[in-house]
Amino acid sequence: MRFAIAAVLCLSLLPAQEKPKSALDKAQLEAYVRHLLAVIPEVQVKIDDPKPSAVTDLLKVDVHFTYGTRSQDETYFVSKDGKHIVRGLIYDVAKNPFQDDLDKLKTDSTPNYGTAGAPVTLVVFGDFQCPVCKAEAQVMRENLLKTFPTQARVYFKDFPLESIHPWAKPASIAGRCVFRQSPSAFWKYHDWIYEHQEEINPENLKEKVMEFAKTASDVDGVQLGRCMDSNATEADVDAAVAQGHSLGVDATPTLFINGRRMVGNYPWPNMEQIINGELNYQKTAQKPAAPSADDPCCEVKIPSPLNK
Repeated sequence: MRFAIAAVLCLSLLPAQEKPKSALDKAQLEAYVRHLLAVIPEVQVKIDDPKPSAVTDLLKVDVHFTYGTRSQDETYFVSKDGKHIVRGLIYDVAKNPFQDDLDKLKTDSTPNYGTAGAPVTLVVFGDFQCPVCKAEAQVMRENLLKTFPTQARVYFKDFPLESIHPWAKPASIAGRCVFRQSPSAFWKYHDWIYEHQEEINPENLKEKVMEFAKTASDVDGVQLGRCMDSNATEADVDAAVAQGHSLGVDATPTLFINGRRMVGNYPWPNMEQIINGELNYQKTAQKPAAPSADDPCCEVKIPSPLNK
């Protein structure tokens, strides 16, 4: 869940007689954030230089956490005197509340289904090895077009969590190989690999994908095998992952409904209500919107004793 202002945090001040060398003391901010989030010493913390924000008196500071192959980013807003920080999001009430994320969501050359130009756009960042992604995919495939036959369009973005799912990225590369051959066959692959998820491991992935190819008349198995062996579509997968990182995605599934971020597997009645809300909003809004949940299951977290 994201908040416009999650919390205002007072940094420990230097003695009154001592003037800090700069308004933002990065070492002080790092120490404060480590204490706030209970970040263990093994985690590396990098703090970017302050940048202007939408609010005149606040500067935007991005903080990056790295632990082995895991990474996580957070944004803070710092007062110009360096004495206070805000952890959260800032909204401009004159704009769509999801505009920042909508500007970053690019759907060119992305697997999709549904009606072109539909009023509701759903962008899913998924991982083929993630069990909760499987559950969400089944819910959407069974219900979405049945309930909203012309009002919705779905885009799938690969977001394999390599640090916890060893065969997820090769499966994404294979899926993109299928997509190159036949965009419609991608959705056969998408449904098939989730259906057979429990049977797959890093050693038998290619063998299993070749089994799939035998069931798909519009997929050439030989061509698919060569594409997988050469990692010919890895750049496509990496581009989707990079886009996810730019949006702050760190868990799967993460779904954007007209820009509204939803993390985890939502029951269909909840999802249906949100889509209906978007349709109703667009009837009354001056400008139409553009394109308890379960635990997200598949989430990359920086180690902290605060994590459950």
